[in-house]
Amino acid sequence: MATITTQLRSALLSAAASSSSSPRRGGRRAPSSVRCDASPPAASASASLDPDFDKKAFRHNLTRSDNYNRKGFGHKKETLELMSQEYTSDVIKTLKDNGNEYTWGPVTVKLAEAYGFCWGVERAVQIAYEARKQFPEERIWITNEIIHNPTVNKRLEDMGVKDIPVNAGIKDFDVIEQGDVVVLPAFGAAVDEMYTLNEKNVQIVDTTCPWVSKVWNMVEKHKKGDYTSIIHGKYSHEETVATASFAGKYVIVKNMGEAMYVCDYILGGQLDGSSSTREEFLEKFKNAISPEFDPDLDLEKVGIANQTTMLKGETEEIGKLVEKTMLRKFGVENANDHFVAFNTICDATQERQDAMYQLVKDKVDLILVVGGWNSSNTSHLQEIGELSGIPSYWIDSEVRIGPGNRISYKLNHGELIEAENWLPQGPITIGVTSGASTPDKVVEDVLHRVFEIKRQELLQVA
Repeated sequence: MATITTQLRSALLSAAASSSSSPRRGGRRAPSSVRCDASPPAASASASLDPDFDKKAFRHNLTRSDNYNRKGFGHKKETLELMSQEYTSDVIKTLKDNGNEYTWGPVTVKLAEAYGFCWGVERAVQIAYEARKQFPEERIWITNEIIHNPTVNKRLEDMGVKDIPVNAGIKDFDVIEQGDVVVLPAFGAAVDEMYTLNEKNVQIVDTTCPWVSKVWNMVEKHKKGDYTSIIHGKYSHEETVATASFAGKYVIVKNMGEAMYVCDYILGGQLDGSSSTREEFLEKFKNAISPEFDPDLDLEKVGIANQTTMLKGETEEIGKLVEKTMLRKFGVENANDHFVAFNTICDATQERQDAMYQLVKDKVDLILVVGGWNSSNTSHLQEIGELSGIPSYWIDSEVRIGPGNRISYKLNHGELIEAENWLPQGPITIGVTSGASTPDKVVEDVLHRVFEIKRQELLQVA
């Protein structure tokens, strides 16, 4: 199998050097660590790349090499049939056949217009299934969870797809050997991980969602134009880690509050006074900035990018805030030289959030949000529910319901809550939605638990 050779790597470095005779402010040192959780970056078994390494050229050549696949192996029909058997739901089909609303005994269910598996997730899982069929005997690894859903991840584990071991936040790539197969998840993988895997001459199966790679292209444009990327995302999320690895200079902001802090710093405290000194800025964002980031130099030219699963409205508001900040500092006539923005909000994320906004307008007694507890897009569906004032319960599977009329659920910011008698007595109307990584079968299993609680209630009354 062909690899990116040492000679090619040298050629890429030479090309990068010749295209920039003087140091560019937008350049950055490639990460020497792989962040696996919310802890600060740590040393990693993956390669530490030269600061001038041409990441775009590397990815271009990798995707055209013989040891790389992102289109599957010709088993699409049969793997989709298998996924249909494992993940589809008669309950969801009944709802869809009846205008997304149906009544079972005392329980009326209203299903959001857009919910569940998105195209990118289905594609990623299907290609992973194909990889197992194509390589029945080979060892198959995956760099992170394929998607943020425990049911699907357990299924891949049962198929013999192994997680790369992590010890104290450090991925151990030494376990991977030539001839192994490595799956890159729907969130993508950092460029240093891709380089390490390519050097090991393994078969790379890339299931990265095209919407994610679209953001990578965007931050590469920022870098080329000498803009710092302000990334709306969660710095420890796999997707944002991957996106940051392709950026030049960057700062990651989780929410409007952090964006406000950055903008206040740009204006020297004249926005709302929320920022402080350079040292305190660097401390606040120490896990969310590029190496050698200098807020006094690197916030003169900025571009907006985002983790594709963030709340659409917040991303838009952050973009407007940053644009107004640069207009205020540099004037309308110079704005285009200091600010760029393109829409990188995932269609599926947007559709599910729009459907959730519509669902909370309906007359429902409560809302069930079904999806992995580490799923960013699902957390924002829960956030919309909470902001509406309707009791909203975010659970990852049916095991969170029971015994009896009891539920364990999470709030959008991650707090775990246990509640008794969460289902009101008598006839109820429940709004239901699910995250983009959630199979319909999981939603069905949740609803069956609800139906059973109401059945037991009727038996007690009788």
